[in-house]
Amino acid sequence: MSDPPYEPTGAQPAPQNPQKRRHIFRWFFLVVQILFLVWIIAGVANTEDCSGLVGQDLDACEAGTAVGTGIGVGLIIALWAAVDVILGITWLVFRKR
Repeated sequence: MSDPPYEPTGAQPAPQNPQKRRHIFRWFFLVVQILFLVWIIAGVANTEDCSGLVGQDLDACEAGTAVGTGIGVGLIIALWAAVDVILGITWLVFRKR
């Protein structure tokens, strides 16, 4: 019968760094937040040009622009919240304790 291979006492394999995964997720989360923030800023800044219009046409153009911008920003915020919930659940499922 052969003896098991010699393993010196106290020698353990080098532990993998569990903090590294957490940092990767944290940076990914921050990048996603920055992208959504940039998307909202770009959506608010990109408004329709109502120059050259007068009277009711100007009022209608400004109102339509305001309503459209509000709806667009609301949809972006709803998508942002959904993505954050999905990322949060993913983090809870895959975190190691």
